[in-house]
Amino acid sequence: MIQNPDPADGGIPAPAVPDHDELERLLAPSALSCTAAEAHGIYCGLLASGADAPRERWLAELLPAADTGRTDVDADSRRAALDALAAATEASLADTEQAFHPLLPADDRPLGERATAVHGWTRGLLYGLGIANLDQSRLAPETREVFDDLMEVTRMDLDDIEETTENEDALTEVLEFLRVAALLLREQDTPARHG
Repeated sequence: MIQNPDPADGGIPAPAVPDHDELERLLAPSALSCTAAEAHGIYCGLLASGADAPRERWLAELLPAADTGRTDVDADSRRAALDALAAATEASLADTEQAFHPLLPADDRPLGERATAVHGWTRGLLYGLGIANLDQSRLAPETREVFDDLMEVTRMDLDDIEETTENEDALTEVLEFLRVAALLLREQDTPARHG
C-alpha cells in the first residue's frame, strides 16, 4: 500500500493516504463499481501515460455526472478521499526515494483478499493506460515487455489460494514488480496519443 512518509526525515510530508477500507466503502455506490485498488490502478495508469488532466479524467470515470443527481451522503467524503489519494499518488510517484506502492488491503488480511486486490489494481492500471490511448510503439522495448508481464498478472488464478509461505512470497514478488513497473512507465517518455 502507499506509505505515508515519516515527517521526521526532514522532508515536506506528502498528503495523507486514505484508508483502503474506507475508500472501498465510499466507492461502493459508484456507477463504475470499482474497488479501491482498481481505482488507484486506474489513476496510476493515467499518470504513467502522460495523459492530459489525469485527475480530472480519473474523477470523471469514478464519479460520472449521472451519479451527481443521486442522494448520497458520502459524495463529499468520496470526492475528498479520491483527491487525497490522487495527491498522495502524485507525490509518491515523483519521489526520488521511490516510496510508491499500490493501494491494497493491509498485510494482515487474508492472502486471497490481497491477491484479488493486486489483480484488480493491475487491471485498473491497464485500464488507465488504455483510456489514455498510450502509444505503446513509442515505448522502449523493455517497457513494452512490462505490458506482457502485467497481462500475466491479470491471469492469476484467484480460486482457492492457500495461505502458504510460497504463495506469500510469490505475492510479494508480484507487488515489487508492480511497484517497479509503475515507476518505469512513469519515467518513460510516454505521452498519450490524442485524438
